[in-house]
Parts: sequence; structure tokens; C-alpha cells
Amino acid sequence: MKKIVLTLLILSSLVVLAFQLKPVKKVVNSVRASVEAPSLINKDSLTIKSRVNVPEGYKRVVYEDGSFAEYLRNYKLKPFGKKIINYDNSEYFWQGGHIGILEVPVPKNGLQQCADALIRIRSEYLWKYNRKDEIGFNFTSGHYCSWQKYAEGYRPKISGNKVTFSRTARTNHSEENFYKYLNLIYMYSGTLSLFNELKSIDDKDLKIGDMLIKGGSPGHIVMVCDAVVNEKGEQLFLLFQGNTPAQSVHLVKNLEDSEISPWYPLKKDAVIPVSNYTFSSSKFARFK
Repeated sequence: MKKIVLTLLILSSLVVLAFQLKPVKKVVNSVRASVEAPSLINKDSLTIKSRVNVPEGYKRVVYEDGSFAEYLRNYKLKPFGKKIINYDNSEYFWQGGHIGILEVPVPKNGLQQCADALIRIRSEYLWKYNRKDEIGFNFTSGHYCSWQKYAEGYRPKISGNKVTFSRTARTNHSEENFYKYLNLIYMYSGTLSLFNELKSIDDKDLKIGDMLIKGGSPGHIVMVCDAVVNEKGEQLFLLFQGNTPAQSVHLVKNLEDSEISPWYPLKKDAVIPVSNYTFSSSKFARFK
């Protein structure tokens, strides 16, 4: 009888110890994963494509020159090791979740937060390739605000959820006015407006420029900026993000899998952690 009791006590102790060690193991794995595989990082390179090597058995997905995908893949990065800086010029409290800072200015007004940073990058692409008539976004209220109308002098009058537009300014198609327009979008759009505005896409159709988005307060959004595929058709992706408070746009590590970091497998309804946020019940979306 004593042997049985002793055996049960030992087994109980082992079970308790296992549960106690589980958080420790998770922490150890997270720390280990936070160090990117050296063979996948080129620290002296200054674009997304050249900064990150292709994992063994994969090759980069081919896109047309001039496409949004190629624009993102070749986006310029600051020198390796640069820190994430908040809009007020302070350092972000945690610097362990990124392997590159994009050359995206952060306005001192604090408006360019997570969704806004991606809106800016998309809008600057359309501006550069003379597709300015495609620049436009919904406010959180659902009202559409286009760059073309703004340039013609139309401004919103906002009262609660009611929005009306009237011509109260001179026509101005300048680049300076374009960034004033973006500041307006930053004020009245965000993750919730993009979540509601953009149609959901299937994970099997993902390509560079698509986004993983959770709308709300707080919500979050990241953008796919590179893609590779193997012979089985399995894809891996690179992600970048802005953040709240407004800060440097950065290329994130995969903190769950150091073997392929910073590449991510992306699946519908999967729990997907990035450096400061964990996505669940989210959707993949694409700009129109």
C-alpha cells in the first residue's frame, strides 16, 4: 500500500513540475526564436529583397516590374541595427522584434499609426506610378474620401457619423497638399475602416501587398512584403508593420520559428503572433 501511495505521490509531483516548467520552456523557446537565423539575414543590404535570403528549397515568387509587389519587395531599408523610433523621437520600449527599418518618415504629429503607415505606402506607390485617381479611402463612418476630390478643394464636414463634402478650398494637386490629404485620412480612417472596406481574400491567394488585419480598438494590421514558394506550392511571407503610438515602420521577425525567421507561413484562422500583437479571428485583405 505504501509503495502505491509513494508511486502516486511521485507521479503527482512530476505532473506539477511539468506544468511549472511549461512557461519556462515557452520563454526559452521565445528567446531562442528571437535570434534570427544568420544565414537568412544580410546585414549590409538596404532593401527588403536583399536583406533577407530565401530559405532552402524555396524560390521567390515572380511579379511584374512596376507592380505593387515589386515596389514593396525592393523597398529601401535603413542600415541594419537601427532602432524603432516613436513619433516624439523617443525609442520604442522593445527593440527585439524586427530585422529592418523601412525608409518611411514618421510625422511628428503622431497620426501615422499602424493602418496609416500602410495607407501611406500604398498611396505613395499610386502617386509614383501616376495612378493618382485610384487614391481614396473610407472613413470609419463609411464615407469615401478621394485624393482627386480633395485636390479639387472638397473638404469634409464631420458631425458625429454624418459626413458631407463641400468645396471650400482652391484646387491644388501639389505633393505638399497630397500629404495634407493623407493626414486627413489618418485622422478618420484606421484598422476598423479598412477591415470593413476591403474584401476578404483566401490564404491560398495571398500575394505581396496583401494584409492581415484585425479591425477595432485595439486592432492591428501587417502587410506582406515578400513571398517565396517551394515545389509543393507552399509559400512563406515577410511582414512589415507600423504601430501605435506612431513609429518607424519595421520588418518583423518570426518569434515562433527561428529556423525560418523572419519568414512566416500564413494560414486562415491561424493564431499568428508578430512582435507586439497576436492575430486571431482576423482576415486577409487586399487594397482595391
